[in-house]
Amino acid sequence: MNQIKKIKTALNKSIQTVCQSTSEYCRNPEKDFTRRKKLPMDKTIKTVLGFSSKSLHNELIDILSGDTEMPSASAFVQQRAKILPSAFEAIFIQFTNRVKRMKLFDGYRLLAVDGSDIRTPVNPDDPDSYYKQKGSHPYSLYHLNALYDLCTHTYLDAVIQKRRISNEHRALCDMVDRYDSSVPSVFIADRGYESYNNLAHIQQIGQFFLFRIKDSHSNGILRGFDLPDEDSFDLPISLTLTNKQTKLTKSLCKDRNHFRFNPSNSYFDFLPSKSKYSDPPSFFQLHFRLVRLEVLPGKFEVLITNLPLHSFPSEKLKYLYSLRWGIETSFRSLKYTMGLLYFHSKKTEHILQEIFAKLTMYNFTELIAACISIHNATRKLLYQINFSVAANVCRKFFLGSCTPSFVEAVIQKNVLPVRSLSGNPRSLTARSAISFLYRVA
Repeated sequence: MNQIKKIKTALNKSIQTVCQSTSEYCRNPEKDFTRRKKLPMDKTIKTVLGFSSKSLHNELIDILSGDTEMPSASAFVQQRAKILPSAFEAIFIQFTNRVKRMKLFDGYRLLAVDGSDIRTPVNPDDPDSYYKQKGSHPYSLYHLNALYDLCTHTYLDAVIQKRRISNEHRALCDMVDRYDSSVPSVFIADRGYESYNNLAHIQQIGQFFLFRIKDSHSNGILRGFDLPDEDSFDLPISLTLTNKQTKLTKSLCKDRNHFRFNPSNSYFDFLPSKSKYSDPPSFFQLHFRLVRLEVLPGKFEVLITNLPLHSFPSEKLKYLYSLRWGIETSFRSLKYTMGLLYFHSKKTEHILQEIFAKLTMYNFTELIAACISIHNATRKLLYQINFSVAANVCRKFFLGSCTPSFVEAVIQKNVLPVRSLSGNPRSLTARSAISFLYRVA
């Protein structure tokens, strides 16, 4: 119970820290939140964090129902417009860092990297997110790039981009470059992140990568290597990259398993983009293993990693990569359980506020749930918390309408059996943002 209180205290301290830096997080620092009003900065931030799936009017009634002079929706919108989205990003990062809960897998921290599209209210005035296709309704899209801890089930970092100008590779590099931890960490990613530049960024900070890549018949990293004739193999590679073509480099690149020319249209941050003809060629070394393994009878996948062979043989890599699915299920919970499809504005700044607010409350729920033990000793099946119930009661706890003991009792009582993955193919259907007119009462 004390741990639950500490988590709420950590979130409140993060909010207070941001509110004390109005010069950094307000649009007009000299004027904003300088007068006493019904909605000071901290109260406005807590209200956005407490949003669920209702209309703005009903959200304010629920969250601010104790106030005899409850502000109008118009007054609230004016107050939240004074706060920059970076304030909610700072709260998300500070809160995650304050509650340092770390679980390791064989001494390594497992970090999944992935992206997910988020449908937002249609905004024709924003060409970078607006889509209009013949035969379908127009829509707006944002892209969430996230760094997710697979063992603690929390988001560590995020980059939000408008879909038309999104770049997952650049987002990954930004998150890797600002990742600061002395604990050995493994960045796990799918085929969409296959790139020498991404691998180099992870290698440069002294960490490890495990990416699934395309097979040799596709145009990817594996193509061009001299590979064993076996269906399954584990091939160590020490590759030297260069982006300058001279007689020397052309002769070196004939050894395809040790040298590779990186063309100018393939961006690489660790080689000079321009150089004089008289300048000597620059080189960059990458060390990794190419692992081709059988995942199902007759079906093979290829992994690229710099994890040591003696600690991580191919079968262990197969299991390790399967854990990446945790970030996919977290996106589902973020959208459908936390309510990331229910926005309360179509303005870019407000959308960014609400995305970082949902990420913060997702972590808040997961951290509290991790403090509560589920008794499985007398049960036939293994049980887990009901995340939907936990999210609802944790939101009420944050807003001050219930006690830690009530939170613990409700979460312990509402559990679900752990079900194994069925292996059925995913049914990919687009889900649009919920219109402002169609919200629950």
